This record gives sequence, structure tokens and C-alpha cells, in this order.
Amino acid sequence: MGVRRRIAAADGNAALAAWRAGATDRKTTATAVRYALEELSERAPGNSVEVRVPPFGVAQCIEGPRHTRGTPPNVVETDPATWLALVTGALGWDSAVAKGKVAASGLRAELADRLPLFAR
Repeated sequence: MGVRRRIAAADGNAALAAWRAGATDRKTTATAVRYALEELSERAPGNSVEVRVPPFGVAQCIEGPRHTRGTPPNVVETDPATWLALVTGALGWDSAVAKGKVAASGLRAELADRLPLFAR
């Protein structure tokens, strides 16, 4: 079963384009972040990794063991600007982790082979 989309592709792509063009307002950023999280969940379905981009959203992705209580064993967390840079290809995974812009814990919390989602 696919991810239940809340953001239409046209709206999500428009928000990503606006962000790439320099828009940093809350509505544009929130829409772009949430759309990218939905896209990740669609492309890498599963429940073994939780990707958090506070304050805008969280997504479950990647097949594997599912957690049911407490803090999941595989967590990726980053800020909205870093997330959008990662999903658009403006920033690489290894570079973001090395700079401390991404907190990744757990054996499956590795998204290098899944990003970028929207490279030009």
C-alpha cells in the first residue's frame, strides 16, 4: 500500500521550485519539506527508519524491522534547510553528516543511496 499523500505533486513541486529560487517563508518551506518526506516514504516504503524534520514533519521509511513503542532504533533528524538541500542534491549525505547537520542513529539510518529525490 502506498503512502497517503496530503500534498499534491503540483503544490509540492511548486514549493520546491520556490525554495530553490530563494523563498524561505514558513508556508513554502513546510510544504516542500512535507512533500519531500512523503516522496521518500513512497520511494522507500517501510517502517524501520524514522526521518524527522522538526517542526514540519516526520516520515517512516525503508523496509525492515518495525518498532512499536518508544524511540525507534533507526532515526534520522535534521533541520528543514538541510533536508531540502539533501533532497534537491544541493548537499550530499556524507557532507551533511560530517558537518553535523544530520543526526543519524541506528544501523539502517543511512540515506546516502536514497538521496537526492529531486535532482535537476
